[in-house]
Amino acid sequence: MKNEILQLSPQNVFTNFYQLNQIPRGSKKEEAVVDFMVEFGKKLGLETLVDDVQNVLIKKPATVGMENRKTVVLQSHLDMVHQKNATTNFDFNTQGIDMYVDGDWLRAKGTTLGADNGLGVAAIMSILESSDIAHPAIEALFTIDEETGMTGAKGLKANFLSGDILLNLDTENDAEIDVGCAGGIDISAKRSYTETAVNNNTTAYQITINGLSGGHSGMDIHLGLGNANKILNRLLYETLPFNYGISTINGGGLRNAIPRESFATVVVSNTTKNDFIAKFNTVANDIKIEFETLEKSLNIYISETQLPATTMDLETQKKFIKTVYAAHNGVYRMSPDMENLVETSNNIARVTVGEGTIEIACLTRSSVETSKMDVANALRAAFELGGFEVTFSGAYPGWKPNMNSSILKTMTTVYEAMFQSKPNVVACHAGLECGILGTNYPDMEMISFGPTILGAHSPDEKASIRSTQKFWSYLLEVLKNIPQK
Repeated sequence: MKNEILQLSPQNVFTNFYQLNQIPRGSKKEEAVVDFMVEFGKKLGLETLVDDVQNVLIKKPATVGMENRKTVVLQSHLDMVHQKNATTNFDFNTQGIDMYVDGDWLRAKGTTLGADNGLGVAAIMSILESSDIAHPAIEALFTIDEETGMTGAKGLKANFLSGDILLNLDTENDAEIDVGCAGGIDISAKRSYTETAVNNNTTAYQITINGLSGGHSGMDIHLGLGNANKILNRLLYETLPFNYGISTINGGGLRNAIPRESFATVVVSNTTKNDFIAKFNTVANDIKIEFETLEKSLNIYISETQLPATTMDLETQKKFIKTVYAAHNGVYRMSPDMENLVETSNNIARVTVGEGTIEIACLTRSSVETSKMDVANALRAAFELGGFEVTFSGAYPGWKPNMNSSILKTMTTVYEAMFQSKPNVVACHAGLECGILGTNYPDMEMISFGPTILGAHSPDEKASIRSTQKFWSYLLEVLKNIPQK
C-alpha cells in the first residue's frame, strides 16, 4: 500500500503525509514528531525555532515578486487522536499508521488515520520544500497538543510570530471557509464508594456496548449518534429494581471523541437474575430500534463471567446511576445567529468504576462563553448532588467571526473564480486554535479551511483524495493572491 499512497496526487502532499504518519505523535507525546519537524526545517536550510512548550516555527522568505505581500502564518497541529477498534492489535507509541486507499478515500486499518491535522501539516511541509510555488513570506507554525488541551496554542508567546494573516489548515469540509469556532472546558467528577463483598448466591455478567460510530465530539455532536456511556447507564437505570451490584465500568476514552464502547461487570442475585436479563434484553432491543437508522452496527449484549470479589455499595450505586442519567449529553442549544450551527453542547466522554473510585470526564463546548459556563455549572450541580467532587480545567476561548476581513474577501473571490460556486462561510462547533492564538495576536486576520475528512477522532476516519487535490490547488491560488502590505 505504501507505493500506492506515494503515487497519489498531489504527490508531494501525500508523500509528506505518509512520512509524517510513520512518526508516533499522540497528544502530549510529540517529542519524536517535534524532532522530525526540526530536522525537516534545518535540512531545507530554513530558520527553525522551537519555543518553550515545543511549538515549531519554520520561516521561509517570499518568492521573487511576492516580497511586498503580507506575511502569512500557515498553521496546523502536530498531534493526532489515538483511537482504535477493540479488536485491533496496534501500539500507537511505536508503530506508524497503517494506511490504505479505498476508492476516493484514504483510510487506516482499525485506527484513526491522523488526517486531522496531518494533511494540513503535510501541505505546509510541501510549500516549505518547494522551489516553484509562488508565495509571500511564510511562517509555518506547527503546534503541539491541540487535541487534549491546546497547550501549544496557549503557551505561544505574543512575540513569536510576526505575520499579518493566519491560515489554519484544520477544518474538514472543502466547501467551507471557517471564520469562528467554539470554546471549551473540561469537567471532571470524582467520588469514592464502599466496596461490598460478593456472596455466593449470585451470578456475574459482562455487559458490552460496541459497534457505535463515535466521531468528533464537536463536529459530529449534532448527528445524534449513540454515546456508549449514556446507553450503558440507561440499561443500568432501567434494571435498578433487580438487586444487582456494579463491580467495574470502563466506558469511552478521550474527551473529544464520542464514546463508541463501554463495558461493565455486574453481579446479580440468583433470585432475580432471570427478571434482570429479561428487562435488560427488552431495553436493549428498544435502544437498537431507536438507533437503527444512525447506528446500524450497534451491539448490546450480556454474558456470564467470573464472579469478582467486590461490588459498589447500593446507596452510592443508585446515586451514581441517577447522576449520569441526569447529566446532559449532546446538543444543548443551537445558534440563533448562524443557521445549523451548534452553539453549546456536552460530551460525557469517559466513565470508569473500580477499586472504590468513580470518575467521569466531560467536554463542554460553546461559541458563547456564558452559555458554556451555564452548561458547565449545570453539570457541576448534577454531579455534586450525586456526591462527586467536581473540577473545571483546560478552558479555552472561542473565536469570534470577522466577516469584514480582507483575507476572507480574497479567499471568497478566489474560490468563486476557481470552482464557479460560492463557498460556505461558517463557524464550527469545534475547538480551533484560532480563538486562543487571537488572544495574543488580536490584530491578525484568521481563516480556517481544509480538505474533506469524515469520522475524525474515530477508527472510521477517512480523507477524500479528490478533496485533498481541490484543497491543495485552492491553497496555492490563495497564496498567489495574498494582499499587499
